[in-house]
Amino acid sequence: MGNLGPKLLEELQCENVFTIGGIGISESVVVTWIIMAVFLLAAFLLTRNLKVENPGRGQLMLEYIVTWLQGIGEGIIGEEEKGYASYLTSILIYLGVANLIGMLGFKPPTKDLNVTAALALMSIILIEYAGIHKKGFRGWLKSFTQPIAIVTPINILEVFVKPLSLCMRLFGNVLGAFVIMKLIECILPVGLPVIFSAYFDVFDGLIQAYVFVFLTGLFIKEAIE
Repeated sequence: MGNLGPKLLEELQCENVFTIGGIGISESVVVTWIIMAVFLLAAFLLTRNLKVENPGRGQLMLEYIVTWLQGIGEGIIGEEEKGYASYLTSILIYLGVANLIGMLGFKPPTKDLNVTAALALMSIILIEYAGIHKKGFRGWLKSFTQPIAIVTPINILEVFVKPLSLCMRLFGNVLGAFVIMKLIECILPVGLPVIFSAYFDVFDGLIQAYVFVFLTGLFIKEAIE
């Protein structure tokens, strides 16, 4: 137990794996590249022999999975703004895999605050774009004075609070689950970690992915109202 603190700090540090032109490439970036490469390869292999007529069972199953995942995004954002559903679905898939990849021995990218901050920044840019696209630039600016002008500073502050909330909620939950699992491993290294891993690594990881996407979709709906 006395060595737990240094071990946790060592596990949480995302060291540079290599450098490109003097720029350090961290473990989280490398693991993200691996996830991207696997999905690109899978997309190529699974879609190269698609048929319009008489599709096979594999194609039908693939179409069902894609439709189901797309339906999650559309269910969050609504039918009228389903153009944003593809982004939500993509983030959901990435976060789901990133949170589960630790079970394969990799360090989850979401344990890196830089990753969750980048995802939150991407989401808030899309959220504000959605508001501008729906209302126009003047209408978007005017929305900061709603419902009354006196709350304008608070509405402006929300622009910065939302990405911070998305970032820290995801990072905090992933970090908390990791710390709890390490504590359990110190108490009873055999048996008990397997049981709790089913919750913290699988269930909680998928839940946090959905919560991030759900809140992003909710913020988009608020921006276009």
